[in-house]
Amino acid sequence: MTALFRASLLAFVLPLAAQAETLQIQPVTDTVWAIVGPLEQRNPENLGNNATFGLVVTDAGAVLVDPGGSWQGAEMLHDTIRTITDPPVTHVINTGGQDHRWLGNGYWQAQGAIVIASSAAVADQQARGSMQLTGLSELIGDGLAGTEARTADITFETDYTLEHGGISFVIMHRGQAHTPGDSFVWLASADTMFTGDIVYVERLLGNGSQSDAASWITAFDAMAAFNPAHIVPGHGGVTDMATARADTYDYLVNLRNQIGALIDEGGSIMDAPGIDQSEWAHLTEFESLAGRNAQTAYEQMEWE
Repeated sequence: MTALFRASLLAFVLPLAAQAETLQIQPVTDTVWAIVGPLEQRNPENLGNNATFGLVVTDAGAVLVDPGGSWQGAEMLHDTIRTITDPPVTHVINTGGQDHRWLGNGYWQAQGAIVIASSAAVADQQARGSMQLTGLSELIGDGLAGTEARTADITFETDYTLEHGGISFVIMHRGQAHTPGDSFVWLASADTMFTGDIVYVERLLGNGSQSDAASWITAFDAMAAFNPAHIVPGHGGVTDMATARADTYDYLVNLRNQIGALIDEGGSIMDAPGIDQSEWAHLTEFESLAGRNAQTAYEQMEWE
């Protein structure tokens, strides 16, 4: 019996230990937390949760900012949330169209939560969902089991305010950034901004075919106008405006300035990876993303 008990205990403890290594809890205020996933690529261990998520606990239940990257990823996220608070998650906000911003929706809807997203995010999710599921099947394997492409219950065009538990969550979509429907969430009562993929810190941002670097700068400016004391970014740990600006805004401005100069000089898209991005070489994923970011920026700017 002792051996059986030890084996059962070990089987319970090991998954919890692996989960603790995958998702790190960072307190922001008394009622606000960031749940920080790893900076590396999606894999079977993180179940698509290679991003940062937000949690706000109210008297009427918890509000989750971004649901996790798969059904099982959302379940992992829920297990982490239970170590913070007992009340249920009643609302989930999707801040964009990237997989970890919405493919966990089905899990939370099954728990009775209401999902909110911009209509632009939903359109992007519907357009790229099949491709995202195919990509995830290669990256997380059996961890994709149970995941369905479920979109929001409530959509909005530019602004939506959720009044919940005496707290106002102001959700704003100010244009395409990393994805077409990216939104930020302002929590004035906690002087906290949840930015989704409008802000990356510690990791180089990805300027992909679904992105718009020029509009991204505008969306960042709209978010920064609130001058939040606390920023829960889309990737990386809880941060401040100076770091968010250095790792995201300044990078985007440099990217466009460098590519603009290259185009003016008659350079080609093949020359784009050679632009100077060395100031951001310390960020995770720099080697894998910097060249592609530059070539995408060239494609975006060539006919401006």
